[in-house]
Amino acid sequence: MPGDRPGRRAFGRDALALALAAFGGRAAAQPASAPLPRFDAYPFALGVASGSPRAHGVVLWTRLATDPAADGGGLAPDPVELHWQIAADERFARVVRSGSALALAERAHSVHVEADGLEPGRWYWYRFIAGGGPGAVASPVGLTRTAPAPGEMPGRVRVCVASCQHYERGFFAAWRHLVDEEPDLVLHLGDYIYESNLQHEPVRRHWNPEPTTLSAYRMRHAQYRTDPDLQRAHALAPWLVTWDDHEVDNDYADDRAEDLAPDFLARRAAAYRAYFEHMPLRPSALPRGPDMRLHSRHGFGALAEFHMLDCRQYRSHQACASPGRGGSRMVEPCDEFIDPRRTMLGAAQERWLGEGLRASRARWNLIGQTTLLSRFDARPGPGEVYWTDGWSGYPAAAERLVGELGSSGARNPLILGGDVHTHYVCDVKADFSRPESATVATEFCCTSITSPSVPQSRIDALLPENPHVVLADATRRGYLRLTLEPDRCVAQLRVISDPRDPRATLATRASFVVEDGRPGARPA
Repeated sequence: MPGDRPGRRAFGRDALALALAAFGGRAAAQPASAPLPRFDAYPFALGVASGSPRAHGVVLWTRLATDPAADGGGLAPDPVELHWQIAADERFARVVRSGSALALAERAHSVHVEADGLEPGRWYWYRFIAGGGPGAVASPVGLTRTAPAPGEMPGRVRVCVASCQHYERGFFAAWRHLVDEEPDLVLHLGDYIYESNLQHEPVRRHWNPEPTTLSAYRMRHAQYRTDPDLQRAHALAPWLVTWDDHEVDNDYADDRAEDLAPDFLARRAAAYRAYFEHMPLRPSALPRGPDMRLHSRHGFGALAEFHMLDCRQYRSHQACASPGRGGSRMVEPCDEFIDPRRTMLGAAQERWLGEGLRASRARWNLIGQTTLLSRFDARPGPGEVYWTDGWSGYPAAAERLVGELGSSGARNPLILGGDVHTHYVCDVKADFSRPESATVATEFCCTSITSPSVPQSRIDALLPENPHVVLADATRRGYLRLTLEPDRCVAQLRVISDPRDPRATLATRASFVVEDGRPGARPA
């Protein structure tokens, strides 16, 4: 029935095995107009994914690769015709939509299918098939869902939020546990890959040196996509995504690299292209050189609206930079720091967000962006010091966003972030310099999948300077689980025992409730 949740734990374990059993000629035969490909290894080694759900459609993704570590994924530079199917049952006895797409070498043999004509608010199974006749090869089976119809009020929607997954820092056990949450939607808020390589004691190694070219970024993304826990998370629910810095280069801002490299925009173009090729984004997001429209808005019936932001591409350069360097540092505010013209989102995206908030009629408005919005003073005692790469380093831009939250009339704004590798829960104040000012929104900033944080003692020493922080925990890796209901949102801070252990266990660090019409987080 529409809206029913299939049993996905067993499905997640079985999907890849079923697809591998089909390799060698047992997949459903399909006609093909292009020459039939022959593969010397399983071509769907990077799995499948879906994203950008709408009431009547969803994006389906895959990328063909028989050898993900090889240039070109181990494939010849010929186009490959793929057939896709969407079914109302996991055995594909009731295929409701189907079609074909051409996987081109110039796009790393990736495809982004906009599948339409589906029923709102229900789950579907999907798969890809390469070739035809006895040589047809099936992909793993994915599970996705459409958004509820506009105006429909679902009783509950579960959203999982994650960020910052350095492959060399640990295993992706957090993704294994996230699959068991059976989310309706997954938000990834940046640092999907890390461009940097660890010099000392990596848990596992990147295949290649730090990427700067398109082929190298493709290889880095492909390596992350081979992780089985990450593959299952992609295959078990639709995703909404945005990026932070490590998809390109640490602490970059617009056209400026940390090391002020003169050819940085060419590197950014390569990184953006590889990101598009590996994410379940709509084809309209295809980059044009170093430019790519990523910010987007997604309705989920009358219950929720998701405003996904891009906090890297359009931002002003970090203020008070060291001579001869870009990137971030801890600073006392300088004249540049307080310049009201400085922006995190760019003027056009700021207008777009404001218009969307003012027009929203959703019960909950979730703003997916990359880092901590709430002001954070990093100096104990008198005086103030701020990190210039986060929202605290863009005070005028943060004030404009907070002001929009208070004046737009958007109901129940929830700020979601990542980047800082720490679970933060904050009351977003109309004026952070006056703790008694009104709380206009609630912020949940999730910890990382694997990337380490600063010592907890350092954060604890700063909490008296930041009374709007309800909780800050840097000790564990994990993710955030939100359960949205018409009258409340329940947030659970989920943590794993050790990212270096592939069998890491899961626990709940804390739970909070935000009630409809009452901003601010309260212990559950």
